[in-house]
Amino acid sequence: MTLNFSVRLPNKEKGEIFAVAEQLVGGSRMKAICEDGKSRMVRIPGKMKRRHWIRNGDLLIIKPWDFQNDKADVIFRYTKTQANNLARKGIIPDVINIFK
Repeated sequence: MTLNFSVRLPNKEKGEIFAVAEQLVGGSRMKAICEDGKSRMVRIPGKMKRRHWIRNGDLLIIKPWDFQNDKADVIFRYTKTQANNLARKGIIPDVINIFK
């Protein structure tokens, strides 16, 4: 069975995982709950900060840092419609699935 998606999915070989934005901290940083159950401090890159507004409850793709596992960078943000479609198809892990 092949799944065809027009949205980006996390690349597990590169270490990318799903996360849900939990709390804005300030200074282009926020706390996020990840699919592995950890809460990480994530950094929003400048090009994303100017183009995409990230709010509490948004579904994200993040990449944890190699040298400090409790921090990560935001790679991609899903819209509410995209997140709902992924949840309906069962792609989002149940640990962070708030889009049911």
